[in-house]
Amino acid sequence: MKQFRCFLTTMMLMVSAVVMAQKTTVSGVLMDKSLNEGEPYATIRVFKAGKTDKPIAMFITDENGHFQQELKGKGKFDIVFSSVGKEELRQTIELGNENPIDLGTIYTKDSETMLKGVEIVAQKPLVKMEVDKMSYNVAEDEDSKSNTVLDMLRKVPMVTVDGQDNITVNGSSSFKVYVDGMPNVMFSSNPSMVFKSMPASAVKSIEVMTNPGAKYDAEGAAGVLNIVMNKQNPQAAQSMNGYNGTVRASAGNKQMGGSVFLNGQQGKLSYSANVMTSYNKPGNTTTEMEQIQDNGTSQLMTSSNNVKTPFTMGSLTLGYQLDSMSVLNLTAQVNSMNMKSTGTSTTTMGGNAYGNEFSYGSTTDMKNSRTSFSGSIDYQRFFNKEHTQSLALTYQLNYSPATTEMTNNFGTNSSIIDLTNRYSENKDKTTNHIFQLDYTMPLGKGQSLNLGSKLQLHDATSDAKYYLKNVYDPSSSSDYEYKNSILAGYGEYVGNYGSFGLKAGLRYEYTWQDVEYHLGNGDDFSTSYGSLVPTASMQYTISQGSNLGLTYNMRISRPGISYLNPYVDKTNPIALSYGNPDLDVEKAHNVSLVYNAFTSKLMVNLNLHHNFVDNAISQYSFYDNDNLLNTTYGNVVKSHQTGLSGYVNYLLTKDTRIFFNGGLNYTDLRSTALDQKNNGWTANIMAGIQQTLPWNLKLSAFAITSTKSYTLQGYSGGFNLVTASLSKSLLKDKLNLSISGMMGLNKGGNINIETSSRGKDFTSNTKIKVPIYGVTFTVSYTFGNSKMSQKQHQSRVQNDFIEQQSQGEMLNSIGNEM
Repeated sequence: MKQFRCFLTTMMLMVSAVVMAQKTTVSGVLMDKSLNEGEPYATIRVFKAGKTDKPIAMFITDENGHFQQELKGKGKFDIVFSSVGKEELRQTIELGNENPIDLGTIYTKDSETMLKGVEIVAQKPLVKMEVDKMSYNVAEDEDSKSNTVLDMLRKVPMVTVDGQDNITVNGSSSFKVYVDGMPNVMFSSNPSMVFKSMPASAVKSIEVMTNPGAKYDAEGAAGVLNIVMNKQNPQAAQSMNGYNGTVRASAGNKQMGGSVFLNGQQGKLSYSANVMTSYNKPGNTTTEMEQIQDNGTSQLMTSSNNVKTPFTMGSLTLGYQLDSMSVLNLTAQVNSMNMKSTGTSTTTMGGNAYGNEFSYGSTTDMKNSRTSFSGSIDYQRFFNKEHTQSLALTYQLNYSPATTEMTNNFGTNSSIIDLTNRYSENKDKTTNHIFQLDYTMPLGKGQSLNLGSKLQLHDATSDAKYYLKNVYDPSSSSDYEYKNSILAGYGEYVGNYGSFGLKAGLRYEYTWQDVEYHLGNGDDFSTSYGSLVPTASMQYTISQGSNLGLTYNMRISRPGISYLNPYVDKTNPIALSYGNPDLDVEKAHNVSLVYNAFTSKLMVNLNLHHNFVDNAISQYSFYDNDNLLNTTYGNVVKSHQTGLSGYVNYLLTKDTRIFFNGGLNYTDLRSTALDQKNNGWTANIMAGIQQTLPWNLKLSAFAITSTKSYTLQGYSGGFNLVTASLSKSLLKDKLNLSISGMMGLNKGGNINIETSSRGKDFTSNTKIKVPIYGVTFTVSYTFGNSKMSQKQHQSRVQNDFIEQQSQGEMLNSIGNEM
């Protein structure tokens, strides 16, 4: 009998061990009901049914609100979902009967008690980190109330803005700008000027896609910069009926502007409208350039240039939820920019034909006006309740006319060089039609296949008229039409296997290019070619808050109209510039190793990357037989760049956050055709602090520094500057007052930049003084129905240091016990 009891006890222990060892994978997605967005980093606790004293497991959702966790045991358990400012949700499941268990989509809603009685101290993370994409949450940054989009770009990981406001992504200036996932002609043609004129409050987030995937165009060697505008989600819950808006005005010694933003929803219809205007006057930029030829000829030019830029933009977005499975969206946007530049210069020449010394002065007036219209309509249809199978049809139209006028007056005559007064007028017009189809289908648990096609019809005309003493000169003028059609198809596989994730795709683009000259020295030509563009990324989830990824992609850069146009610009009497119609498409290969980590207080991104191009398009200069400096383009460079970029965001206390955003790159450039090479290290750092002061004043201060950057024929010098802003919210966060400033660390608050270039038979050194110092005062007022205003209030305050810290400690203790 005793032996039987012993046997029975042993069997019960074995059965109990088997039951306890049984594992069930539970997954799902937690969504914000009012915004229809994933709820990131929410806490999920699992209890024995009916018990709430001690959880058997605890974990958090990822940045998109998704969760997947293995749970031990058998029987009924309660899963509790909690997030700051949300009502607690409880759901009962039974483990042991089926594996895996998919809970589907679970919706959270605001906690009315917390909204009424407690100040909510919560915020979505500023940076959403993925292996192939980085998203900066502009709307959640306190500085967005007073800064421009260009100012915010200085904070974005893997993006650098230099002292002359030139933008690079991953160390390259070859990137494309998208707006709400669609290419935008005006933004891509002059991103610095547009972003400097846009208030950051108009933007929801900035996405840096270094490995965009097969779905996106292959154009842009460094990837895609996607600007996500503030707008209402058409699939948001209809309980959000109402409206919400912001009025903003700013004034300073460098710029002034205003904007109005309105969005809302009524039933199934959502809408958003945005109107903004600005006037930029950066001040006088002075340049001193010394050029010495190997034959002893020298040139010294000093110039002063003043630029004024009015900018206006209006946009409208409409979304209509036809039913629970389909959505229709319409967008329209109009941009207008009119840049006026006036300058004076003095040029002194000596040696050879110029004798001991020869000098002349000139005045230059330039007007550039560009208007851009873009509109789109897209229809999306889902085929299952999980919204994992869908079809999207999109049509987009871009129309962008532009006019550039330039007048050069010299006020003197010379028998040595041609100093005839001259005037040029260039009228460009670009029309772009895009038709796109995208289909997504699930292949199995955690796997999907994306398929699609795209047709782009690009038509551009250029009519450049050149005048000498107000007399039309047809021999120096040009008129041509440029057509560029691209047909593309892609396939992309996405799979998640527990801790491993895989994305691999192929995109094929076939291009037809036709150029027809009606006037000028160019020859008609037609060409066509195909490009097969692979892309792949692998991700390993180390823990709930960290991952490691490896990516590869090939990107291409087609030479644009300004690179191909053989029209010779003769506005400078001692220099010529023109394009090269024989340019080939540039192909860039990029490999990256990415590490992301997130804890309750610390966010880290490290990106080790290498890219190489064997036929890079580069600008280069040389002297011709008439001693005129010629500047043009060619596929003449082999480029290799290796670098490490890093981003750190640390919540030091509940009132203090520190930032670091920087990179270190080594560039190697070689050209057999020009018999030249160059290499060197480049570093850039942005470090700063956001501090909540007494009376709830918000202070931000940043220091930015950059060293030399290298080109084939020389380098551009570094710069140092500081920025700061101070803001205060009143009337329950509806009214915001802020003052912001920027200053260079050279004399007078300027930035001094030195550049150097060495050609085959000349050396050129340039010193540029940029008056970057400026102060701006900004006032904004938010209005709308009470429910939406509360939602906006919740999204604008700091992370809850205490709450997140306690959750992190609980996670660690539970992990140790299990």
